[in-house]
Amino acid sequence: MRALTFEPGRPGTLEVEEVPEPEPGPGQLLVQGLALGVCGTDRELAAAEYGWAPPDRRRMVIGHESLGRVLEVPDGSAFSPGDLVVGVVRRPDPVPCGACARGEFDMCRNGLYTERGIKELDGYASERWAVEAGYAVRLDPSLESVGMLVEPTSVVAKAWEHIERIGARAWFEPRTLLVTGAGPIGLLAALLGRQRGLEVHVLDREAGGVKPALVADLGATYHVGSSLEAFTKDKPDIIIEGTGVGQLVMEAMTCTAAAGVLCLAGLAAGGRTHRLDVGEVNRDIVLENDAIFGTVNANLRHFRDAATALAQADRSWLERLITRRIPLTKAEDAFTHAPDDVKVVLDLTS
Repeated sequence: MRALTFEPGRPGTLEVEEVPEPEPGPGQLLVQGLALGVCGTDRELAAAEYGWAPPDRRRMVIGHESLGRVLEVPDGSAFSPGDLVVGVVRRPDPVPCGACARGEFDMCRNGLYTERGIKELDGYASERWAVEAGYAVRLDPSLESVGMLVEPTSVVAKAWEHIERIGARAWFEPRTLLVTGAGPIGLLAALLGRQRGLEVHVLDREAGGVKPALVADLGATYHVGSSLEAFTKDKPDIIIEGTGVGQLVMEAMTCTAAAGVLCLAGLAAGGRTHRLDVGEVNRDIVLENDAIFGTVNANLRHFRDAATALAQADRSWLERLITRRIPLTKAEDAFTHAPDDVKVVLDLTS
């Protein structure tokens, strides 16, 4: 069968090649790969910025934003052939640490976890793949065209879970949300904010393309800019920072309303320095009882929450997030970012 593979640590090694058929082990599902979302992590892996091959191998299958249809199930399985499913990305470490032992493997404390398509486990960019039934999530059949959005939505679902847990430290009835960045994570964060009845604002540098209309059609407000200056007077209760841009991260630290919550969901590039008045930041956070936290990855619970959120969303809006669909035979095209891209998807059936 065909799969998109690469050699971690070596740039320019992406290749569609023939690999052995998967052999499901005990308790595993055999799944026909339908589609795969491509994100910044995949592009960084292809550029050899990080990535770890399985033991005793140089190459591995890439891909973690999965979507497939069940072909075979083990005896006594809760799944059935024909079910639409996605596979969870991370697996707990074998020790395990306290978090992994309790199913919170997204919060692994010793770094010994593994990840499909990223760290020591083959990913989902293949015509067929196997997955443990306990790490598969069944989707509503209506999500067949957009189900690969579950993985990025799971990251957002985790962010919202933690925002609400932090808010519950005291009385918490947020009214406004600011999302910085209108990429997939930002737009999905805005979607889940609107599902919670919040007044949502999205800030991005792009004035054109599809992003302004996507935000407007959520019932949210789109802002063009590279600064939070416009929000310093009427500060949002919650900020989800999805760009990783250093200047925005620093501004966001002092831009929430009193007892506000700032979620850092973007990754900043290293090697850049910014002037920061640490005393001012400290006073603002302390005197306003603000909270700042970072988040990445997701566990099984978050995948299920993501599947529920997407099933409740407008299907046509979700489909508009997918700005390019590329056949597996031209997979490398998906790893070149185009100006109007929101989400690029590989069609594993063509």
